[in-house]
Amino acid sequence: MFPLRTIGKKHKDGLSSRRNSHREVRTSVHDVGSEVSIASVEQPPPSRQSSHHDHELHRSRTYHPFAPHVLCLLMPASIFGVLARLGLVALATYNGQSIFPLAYVQGLGCFVMGFGLELKEPLGNFYPPLYTALTTGFCGSLTTFSSWQLDVFNSWLNSQDAHRAGLRSFMDGLGKTVFTLTISLSSVLFGSYIARVIYPFLPTLPPPSRTVRYLVSILSVFVYAATLPAYFLLPASYRHQATAALLFAFPGTLTRYILSTLLNPLLLTFPLGTFAANSTGTGLLAAFHVIQSITNKPISPNGCSLIQGLDDGFCGCLTTVSTFAVEIRGLKGWERPRYILMSWGAGQLLLLIIIGPSLLSGNVRRQLVCSFT
Repeated sequence: MFPLRTIGKKHKDGLSSRRNSHREVRTSVHDVGSEVSIASVEQPPPSRQSSHHDHELHRSRTYHPFAPHVLCLLMPASIFGVLARLGLVALATYNGQSIFPLAYVQGLGCFVMGFGLELKEPLGNFYPPLYTALTTGFCGSLTTFSSWQLDVFNSWLNSQDAHRAGLRSFMDGLGKTVFTLTISLSSVLFGSYIARVIYPFLPTLPPPSRTVRYLVSILSVFVYAATLPAYFLLPASYRHQATAALLFAFPGTLTRYILSTLLNPLLLTFPLGTFAANSTGTGLLAAFHVIQSITNKPISPNGCSLIQGLDDGFCGCLTTVSTFAVEIRGLKGWERPRYILMSWGAGQLLLLIIIGPSLLSGNVRRQLVCSFT
């Protein structure tokens, strides 16, 4: 027989382990993201594959962040993210709208981001590049930090010449700021919750074979290569609406991915790579906006379409709100408001420095003057 002290100790150890497991679950529930995931939130996770039909023995396979399979799968994911964003904005733009169109974009992208983060392990066990394609490629291209910043700045300026006082313009910009942050953070948590609910019912799929992996990578390259003939062969009216943006989607996503991979691990308390990508994209969007609003030197329709493609494609994919929201969740204490204020403040300051003097010169309007036909 075991001594009572030993039995009691085992009982306490069991309770302690269960409490610890509950504590770990609660941490994953309420804190979507951690100090470790901040540095590698967009990188492919390691995959565990069982050996000799023994579920206790696994061999790990880790994809390098810049492995060809990872980069290739970012191509179609970026394209689908841009198409989803442009489609949602077009669908939500109408007379008498009660919610600004970008709210739907940021909400959906952050929802899918939270969903993907919660399923990082099963996605990694199946095919790690798929996780990066979903989070970095699709969600990062669907959500956009630069367009959010420009939308807020246009509210300050009352660029639509609405009949309202200056205080109402301030409230409009403040509302877009607060509601975007609220919608984004809550959508990440909601996506994570839905993923936890359906996780027990997900089937365990075997990893794709080597042939399938190479076929997927080749097909991904062809999908992106198809954007070039699509730009020239489809009607010219589609260029500023979608096809021009598809040309620059992957370059924007790739630039953001490189910045986050190289710079985010440098400071665990401040995601430097995402900050650099969002700030750079916002500054470029401000410059393109000025070019599209010049009155004394009109640009050709093809030039206007290409610049609009850089706006929606390159700047839209270079900047992200979904990763931004996850990183906010992963920071602690005062690190969160510091990151929010510095990112938001840098975006608004860049817009003021670039657009402000142009408006004062008298050669630039608050509205776009580019003609696409």
